[in-house]
Amino acid sequence: MAEDYVQTYQPGQLLARGVSRHLALCGMACVEELVPARGLRVDVIALGPKGEIWIVECKSSRADFMSDAKWRGYLEWADRFFFAVDSDFPTELLPDDAGLIIADSYGAETVRMAPETRLPPARRKVMIQKFATCAARRLHLLRDPDMQPEWD
Repeated sequence: MAEDYVQTYQPGQLLARGVSRHLALCGMACVEELVPARGLRVDVIALGPKGEIWIVECKSSRADFMSDAKWRGYLEWADRFFFAVDSDFPTELLPDDAGLIIADSYGAETVRMAPETRLPPARRKVMIQKFATCAARRLHLLRDPDMQPEWD
């Protein structure tokens, strides 16, 4: 069964799975591929027990990182921003002012904590609402897969 999972998903999605497992063990709830604003889609967003919001951008290769110009747009949507990479990734490419998580499809470890930049209350409220709505809709589709949602 685990082998089927590994064969079905892209490398970045496998990293997101390990990151989500890790953050869940740290007491956070995670949603993958959430859209905070038009033109942006974060790999993992995590909501902590005190309302803190973390965004984790998963990079599966040097080329993946070098070709991504959008990640800086994610900074204004979270209290902390991290990159998640596998153990073979050349981490010297990553900016020092972002957090660092080393991951695989089964788990992860936070190697460098991201600096905190607290969101304004209005932005936090918007992000928590987006998180909750996305999570609820996905849960609904799991329970009722024949549903044809109009929100997508």
